[in-house]
Amino acid sequence: MQPEPSHEASALLRQIKPVNQWLEMPYLQSLIETHGRIRVSALLRKTLHQQRESILQGGTLWAPQFTLQKLRANLMALNQSGLRRVINGTGILIHTGLGRSPLSQNAIAAVAETASGYCNLEIDLESGFRGRRADLIRETIQAITGAPAATLVNNNAAATILALRALAHGKQVLVSRGQLVEIGGGFRLPEIMAVSGSILREVGTTNKTRLSDYENAITPDTAAIMRIHTSNYTIVGFTEEPDPKELAALAHSRGIRFIDDIGSGALTADAVPAARSDPNVTDALASGADIVLFSGDKLLGGPQCGILVGNAHSIALVEKDPLMRAFRVDKMTIAALAATLESWTDPEIRNRDIPLWQRMSEPLESVKFRADQLADSLQKLGWNCWPEPSQAFAGGGSLPSEQIPSWAVVVAAPYLSDIKTEEQLGQRLRSGSPAILGRVHKSMMWLDLRTIPPEDQSVVIECFSTIGAN
Repeated sequence: MQPEPSHEASALLRQIKPVNQWLEMPYLQSLIETHGRIRVSALLRKTLHQQRESILQGGTLWAPQFTLQKLRANLMALNQSGLRRVINGTGILIHTGLGRSPLSQNAIAAVAETASGYCNLEIDLESGFRGRRADLIRETIQAITGAPAATLVNNNAAATILALRALAHGKQVLVSRGQLVEIGGGFRLPEIMAVSGSILREVGTTNKTRLSDYENAITPDTAAIMRIHTSNYTIVGFTEEPDPKELAALAHSRGIRFIDDIGSGALTADAVPAARSDPNVTDALASGADIVLFSGDKLLGGPQCGILVGNAHSIALVEKDPLMRAFRVDKMTIAALAATLESWTDPEIRNRDIPLWQRMSEPLESVKFRADQLADSLQKLGWNCWPEPSQAFAGGGSLPSEQIPSWAVVVAAPYLSDIKTEEQLGQRLRSGSPAILGRVHKSMMWLDLRTIPPEDQSVVIECFSTIGAN
């Protein structure tokens, strides 16, 4: 229990004006017009509570102007508490913490048009009867990937659960020990398999799993072999794993299915060096997989979703599962994915229109030129900085071992009188609007131009100018 307030504190507490008197003040009327009475009232109560707590800890009664300043600060903190725009200077292209792949302008426009009114989400406009939302995108996915059938859900973890429920519920699924990954948020594949109702059967070792390991593990209780692409780490050195074609052939010769979770979602083989080593959907289907699972917001460069492609029977079983409704996508995801897929029909269009591929394919000399420009502008503002060669990464659980040559602007001490360390500079950059996120390396702040598009360079300059003016 809290001790009783002193006589002096009690006297000060009684002098605090009640909420209704504050709300009658002219200044608060202007705040109410801007932010609404409910929000201002709630934050005023919070501010007055802060004043009471200060008095109970030995403080004095706040002047009215100071109380209004605290109220404005609480309003500002609330306004910045939701999603905010961030300029990504980390060099990680698919940054999980920053929303993964940015959408293309075509995808943004499609989302805006779809969200602004009604749409044919589950109505077949030709017949006038109820339709299925996956039908709106199914043919496009099939045409680009060459898959006989396709469907989609809200993320790739959901796709994994549904595929295992539909094809292996109550049965064993063979997985190499070296592929028992942990995905974002601390979720691990064994846990996901348990939720699906399938039974995990580990085969091989962490670094070596042979075809014979799978073959020897198949029993009458086995329903499938599953390959999981280890997209967020690599095992190098003394390693071995079967080719997907060998796994598919073995599975089909024993009357079971082959599930290939490629994760990252590159649709086709690509000439961009960083993407050459990652499995793609076209090759996975050609290997003979019954069903292939991948993300829409990684190397595909679209919205968050999980896409399943494969033979018609396997996809039909997935779509019959009652959890399809729980994992279904909304109208804006479908709109964004459809617009993104349109850009995949031609590599030149894709690299021009989809931000992830724009930045991954930008020539190194272009990135260097922009780093030189930004460094020159910041130097003119008095900042101690210079351009420096850097290494970017795809990120987001994609291409973990592939470095993408880049250039960064390195900002080093001395900073300003009230900014002594790179951590303090980082905090000041993150508090701006938009926020700027860089990476700290060798006790200096690095801003990688591979992840900062040309149109945001002027915003970065303005932010540093504002910091320097404070």
